[in-house]
Parts: sequence; C-alpha cells; structure tokens
Amino acid sequence: MTGSRHNRIFDGVDRATVLLYVLIVLAGCVSIVSASYEEGAADLFSFSHFYMKQLVWVGVAFVTAVVVLLLDDRFYHMLAYPAYIAGLLLLAAALVAGKEVNGAKAWFEFGSFRVQPVEFVKIATALALARVMSEYHFSISRAGDLMKVGLVICLPLAIIVLQNDTGSGIVLGSFLFVLYREGLNKWLCIPVLLIAALFIFSFLLSPMTLLVVLILVCTFSEAMMNGLWRSRIVFLAAVGLAAGVLYLLVGLAAPGRMDFYHALLAATLVSLVFVAVYAYRANLRNIFITMALFVGSMIFLPTTDYIFNSMLKQHQRDRILSFLGIINDPLGTDYNVNQAKIAIGSGGLTGKGFLQGTQIKYGFVPERHTDFIFCTVGEEWGFLGAMTVLGLLCALILRLMRMGERQEEPFGRIYCYSVAAILLFHVLVNVGMTIGLMPVMGIPLPFMSYGGSSLIAFTILVFIAVRLDASTRQFTLNTKY
Repeated sequence: MTGSRHNRIFDGVDRATVLLYVLIVLAGCVSIVSASYEEGAADLFSFSHFYMKQLVWVGVAFVTAVVVLLLDDRFYHMLAYPAYIAGLLLLAAALVAGKEVNGAKAWFEFGSFRVQPVEFVKIATALALARVMSEYHFSISRAGDLMKVGLVICLPLAIIVLQNDTGSGIVLGSFLFVLYREGLNKWLCIPVLLIAALFIFSFLLSPMTLLVVLILVCTFSEAMMNGLWRSRIVFLAAVGLAAGVLYLLVGLAAPGRMDFYHALLAATLVSLVFVAVYAYRANLRNIFITMALFVGSMIFLPTTDYIFNSMLKQHQRDRILSFLGIINDPLGTDYNVNQAKIAIGSGGLTGKGFLQGTQIKYGFVPERHTDFIFCTVGEEWGFLGAMTVLGLLCALILRLMRMGERQEEPFGRIYCYSVAAILLFHVLVNVGMTIGLMPVMGIPLPFMSYGGSSLIAFTILVFIAVRLDASTRQFTLNTKY
C-alpha cells in the first residue's frame, strides 16, 4: 500500500521540469570541474577540490528533492509561517554571531562547511507571501493587506541589508513581479521604478538637468494618464517654444544671466501649472498622483548622497560608479568584469573545448567557479553552449509559470510565480554582471554556481512548486475519472 501511495505521488510530477533541473545541475557540475580543475594535481578525487565537494552537494540535493516530493502538499501550507519566523531568527543570529565572508556577515561556519541562511530565507519568504496572499479575505487593492505583504518582504530585507549582503537582499525585490501578476495597480509600481531611476540618474546628471527631466516626465505622464493625445502634442510644442523664446529674450536682454537649462526649467514649471489648473477644472484626479510623485521625488533626491556614502560600502560604491562609467579602474574595480568579457568573447561560436579555457585555466577570472561560472560556459562552450544553458534556464522558468497558471488554489499559483521570479532575477543579474550589463552583486547562477547552500535551497524552492503542481494534476485526473 505504501508503494502504491508513492506511485500516486510521483505520477503527478511534471517530468519536463525535473529533466530541465537535472540537465542544468549536470551542466553546472561540468562547469565547476573546468573552473576548479588543477592540471597535474596528485589526487584528482580528493575532497579538497571544489568539484568533488559539489558532487557531494548534488547527491544531497537529489535526496532532498525526493523528500520534498514525498511530503504532503498541505505540509508546506502549514509550514509557511513557522519557516518564515525561523528564517528571521537565523538571519538575526547570523548578523550577531555569523562569520564575515567578502564583507558580508551572513554565514554560519561548521568546520570546513559554510551555510548561508539567506538562501533558505528566500524559500520561507515565498511560502509566507503565498500564505498571506491566499487568505480568504485578502485583497491586493486594500491598503491594510498590501501593508502585510510589504511587511513580509521588508523584514528579512532589512536584516539582510544590515548584514551587508545587499545583493541577496535585492533579490527579494523580484516579488514585485508576483504582486503585479496578482493584480497590483500598475501605478503603485511607478514609485519603486522612479526611486531606482532617480538614484541612478543622480550620478549622471546635474541637479538642474535632473529637475528639468523630472518635471517633464511628471507633466507628460499626467497627459498620458488622462489619455489626451492632443494635450500631449500641445504640451511638448509649448514647452519647446516657450524654452526657445525665453532663452532668446533673456539672452538679448541680459547676456550670460540665463542658460538653456534655466529657461527650460522656467518653461516647464509654467506648463506644469497650466496642466494642473486644467486637470483641476476638468476634475481629473490623476493630477494628484503626478503631484505626489513629483513631491516625493524632490524629497528623495537629497537623500541619495546619504544612501550612497553612508549605507553602501566602498567596494559597492566603486562597482556602481564603474558600472555607470563615472570611474575607470581596469586593474581594480573593473578587473573582474573585463576578464569575464574577455573569457566569454574568446569562446567564439563553439568554444575552446572542455578544460581548454585559457582565461579560466590560468586564473585570470576571479570567482570563476561561483559568481562568474558563466564565464566558463562562454569560453569553453562558446556562444552555442551559453545559449543552450540560458535556454534551459528560461525553459525551467517558463515551466514554473505554467505550473502557476494551472493551480486551482491561489497559494500554489503565488508560490510558483514567486519561484519563477526569484530564478529570473538571479539569471538576469548573474549573466548581466558577467557581460557588463549589470553591476557586480555577488549573486549565484541557479544550480550552476558552486555552493551547497544555494544548490540545496534552489532545489527545495523548485521542488516544492513541483509538489504543489503534482497535487493539482492528481486532483484534476481524479475528478475526470
């Protein structure tokens, strides 16, 4: 009877997802062998090698996956809140008594093994988020419920930031995609995007230029929200004409007293006033949203310097400035990314072959078996190999989204989308930083970077979704027959 029950459990498992998982893990093992292989080493099968340690973690991960599938799906619903509280306590314990690695006090060390609690906190947060949002009376449009969601996400985020592990903390921002999928008003997402944009552009533009751009964006967004195509064209034409006329008049009357930016600022302020008056007379409530965004942005701008200089460490500031092109340090801050791009570019179409990557073999790429594992793929497997790996990862993410769509209960749907969002964020940031499209954050490539904590955590994350999906498919089959 027990064997029959187990057969029923495995009958509902999405085999395509399991196959994708196994292929990606195997690709990671091959890449770690290439990245950590030492030619001429006395004992190739010694557990002092990273690839031998990773093989042990792969075995543990496979056993963990089976255990996750054997547990009843209702167990994960009940586990959500206790796991979340335990995760917060583990983060706090790591902050107080953890070991500092690469500037982040976010690890527990047990002999030769290290465990990073934040990897497992992602699972707990995803479960807690799914539990909160699947409550019977929950409504994402209700302010109180939205505050509960924000609290679930922000509590672990605050502790992670205190640990100086900002990269891992930013991953929790991926839950914003889940909220949007569940019906979050798109205009509530704008402040988050606006804060990120203001933070970046505050380093690239002068305060006067940034103010002009901000007024233009707010005013134009007001016209967009009102759906008045004629008012948008008139507004842009009026701003351009007013700026040009004002610049010419002031230039003739008092040469050197006003540059173009001051003229544009004055013109846009005037246009903003007219748009506000028009919206008020036409009873358009969107003007209050625009004004709130503008005032909030003006309040936030002076704090960017404090956030940058006081809350970020020196190496984090250097990475951001290097990414934005403000500083150039090819032998320091830019070294990792430059060597990563050289390694990937040298792979060409088909790569140099297994164990033949010179940039990897001779240690030019730092952290080549962890954060920069994608460089090994690009150099030894070439463009085709890199696209194959990315294709497998994208296929896995799409399968998870498909699982979410066929869930009967909101808990399973929200959890599956949370897993897909986390994986997507990791892939985008990790691959992006190796090719210079994202700042270096120290985020592993799922299932491929070396590390037991991340491999087991990602395995649990994915196979809970597989377990929830299997129960849904079993229920569907039983109702048919």
